[in-house]
Amino acid sequence: MSFQSWRRGIILGVLLAVANTPGILGVGQAQEENARKVKSKVTPVYPELARQMNIGGVVKVQVRVASSGEVKDMRVIGGHPVLVNAVVNAVQKWRYEARPQETTESLEFHFEPNER
Repeated sequence: MSFQSWRRGIILGVLLAVANTPGILGVGQAQEENARKVKSKVTPVYPELARQMNIGGVVKVQVRVASSGEVKDMRVIGGHPVLVNAVVNAVQKWRYEARPQETTESLEFHFEPNER
């Protein structure tokens, strides 16, 4: 499945999920279950559509990191479609320490609704 097809599927899922859920979201916090050190991180940013929804939860991804430390690809394990796209966009920009071989890292991002 191409990235464009995957993205279209996410957008369709978001549109279907939006129908009955108003609210505002807070910032996602990442928990890492990996041994490879992260040199630079980008925090996921909520899209405006997500700000209108009261969604909390966890997004889990597995990231394959090249020996150079760049994120090679990732697989979404679970999470609300509105939150998944924000995580994917942010984690693609992460950089890890260089290693002799590529590794697979597991990440969890916790999103809790904010009250304003």
